Amino acid sequence: MLFEKRQKAFYLFLILSGLFITSLVVSNLIFQKFFYWSPFGEVSLFSTPLFELSVGILPYPLTFLITDLISEIYGKKMANKVVVVGIIASVFSLLIVYTASFVSATDWSPVSDGMFSKVFGNTLIAVFSSMMAYLLAQFVDIQIYHFWKGLTKGKHLWLRNNFSTFSSQLIDTTSVVLLLCFFGEIEWSRFTGLVLSGFLFKALIALCDTPILYLLVYGCRSYFKLEVNEEIELFKPN
Repeated sequence: MLFEKRQKAFYLFLILSGLFITSLVVSNLIFQKFFYWSPFGEVSLFSTPLFELSVGILPYPLTFLITDLISEIYGKKMANKVVVVGIIASVFSLLIVYTASFVSATDWSPVSDGMFSKVFGNTLIAVFSSMMAYLLAQFVDIQIYHFWKGLTKGKHLWLRNNFSTFSSQLIDTTSVVLLLCFFGEIEWSRFTGLVLSGFLFKALIALCDTPILYLLVYGCRSYFKLEVNEEIELFKPN
């Protein structure tokens, strides 16, 4: 690959990494707010909303889309590196929040100590639970993705995208809810409902983002002149 295009490939990798890390950190910080959502609206056949979800789930599926794209274009090693950097960023953000909790608010502060503690007070356990589940799920996602990629010789993108995401999202959703219940952050009575809602929502998003992944992969392959199953080696010596 020519130097100019390799440089642009590196810039694209930085952008994808930045979006990945931002989505991951934000999802860990905002996840303690929950909401109901039903895709069928008022005409739903269900007496209650179909999904009971954390707002942290909104940016979270984007992380799996990005790692699948990085896996496809840059390879397994680069995808794993991004996951590790994401975990480091999450730990660093947790340390910042934890440090901020020790600083006393002024009398006129719009956010009081009590309010800050209520929102971020349980962040240590929550983010730890989320990170452990996420770490396992992302590595599983990357392993399964490349297993199917090798088996199909780079063909059938939809197969590896969805199979890897379904497996990893089930592990992630079950693990994080299990840990939160274990630490007493969520009642055990909500375990089954939250796992089913979280997994079904993530599976639905995975199906919806498949065309987006096809479009992004096609664009990258066309621009960087890549063959099917060919990957960009960013640090390949000239």
